[in-house]
Amino acid sequence: MTADRPARTTLEVEAVLFDMDGTLVDSTRVVEDLWAVFAARHGLVLADLLAYSHGRRTRDTLARFLPPGHDIEAVAKELERTEADRVEGITEIPGARRLLEALRGARTAVVTSAPRDLAEVRLAAAGLPAPEVLVCAEDVAAGKPDPSGYRDAAARLGAAPDRCLVLEDADAGIRAGVASGARTLVVGAHRSPATRDLDRVPDLRVVEVSVLDGGAARLTWPGTAAR
Repeated sequence: MTADRPARTTLEVEAVLFDMDGTLVDSTRVVEDLWAVFAARHGLVLADLLAYSHGRRTRDTLARFLPPGHDIEAVAKELERTEADRVEGITEIPGARRLLEALRGARTAVVTSAPRDLAEVRLAAAGLPAPEVLVCAEDVAAGKPDPSGYRDAAARLGAAPDRCLVLEDADAGIRAGVASGARTLVVGAHRSPATRDLDRVPDLRVVEVSVLDGGAARLTWPGTAAR
């Protein structure tokens, strides 16, 4: 028999660590269009490519799907330049701007699999404020699901990973958040073994926040498990 979950969950943390694409920024149309062209050019199955790429660095996806002989770094840079030139359709995930503004004065970071130039373009296109700390693809030796990006963000903010909250939407990022030791909150509809027993919110409109002394934060959300 499963115990009833609380109607709402309240958590006090030293820092709040956000993923970008799918958590703060809706870039789905741009990303899927780009990978569709790429898949057609290289004879790849788009569904497989999208399933793997979500939440991962471009270079890691290319290393998985391109045959030997390709210059992975050169192809990744070309794709990322194309992405940075396309801002039409980039919007905030509902509630993202409100939540980030409410967290002013708290320790916050964005940990993204995008390179820095692209991350800055997308955050600006979505009308979102720049985070205190931005950890990008080129800042880590291993991308998500490796937890080093979230651990690095926590360290830069002077916070213990197990005293942080990670907000993520994709399997690779959810696994990275959990592996970092942080409490991890699923944003959106993704379900997998990685989301079992984690709380879920449909978007950021339902998350309430208070900034505490010393840059800590208290967050509250409906207590719904992401089975």
